[in-house]
Amino acid sequence: MTVTVRIAGPDDAALLHRLAAATFALACPPGTTDEAVADFVATNLSEAKFAGYLADPARDLLIVDADGVATGYTMLVAEEPYDADVAQVVTLRPTVELSKFYMLATAHGTGASAVLMQHSVDVARARGAASVWLGVNQLNARANRFYEKNGFERVGTKQFLVGGKLEDDFVRERTLQ
Repeated sequence: MTVTVRIAGPDDAALLHRLAAATFALACPPGTTDEAVADFVATNLSEAKFAGYLADPARDLLIVDADGVATGYTMLVAEEPYDADVAQVVTLRPTVELSKFYMLATAHGTGASAVLMQHSVDVARARGAASVWLGVNQLNARANRFYEKNGFERVGTKQFLVGGKLEDDFVRERTLQ
């Protein structure tokens, strides 16, 4: 399998939306309804939203291809944490949020995630970040194992709103040296 990663461009908004629609539910806790997932995708991960994210100079979006097929994406946000709980526990500045890290289920276990993670960390480092942080649902065991394996230590907690329900997330931080 050939894995490549590229920086997304303005023409990728529709592709990113399709990837988001196919992958967001995989990160949700058990019991999240299909309606809640659909609403979140429509509100936060639409093609129009991705067009805005792609135009934002504080954001970097990366797409991973496996054998020429887009299988996942990340979005990094080079801004001070917006959440007070995160701002208190993320200790190294400047920091970059790994806001999105999603892979199609068919790509799990192929190694493409590790390649995408390395490229994402390299982009954060190139922005001058001292750390990268992320939020991950506490019940998402697979993602938590992946992030631990990739050097993200649990430093705190925060909440994440999906479907009108506040979910509990771990805040994880990786030092970049």
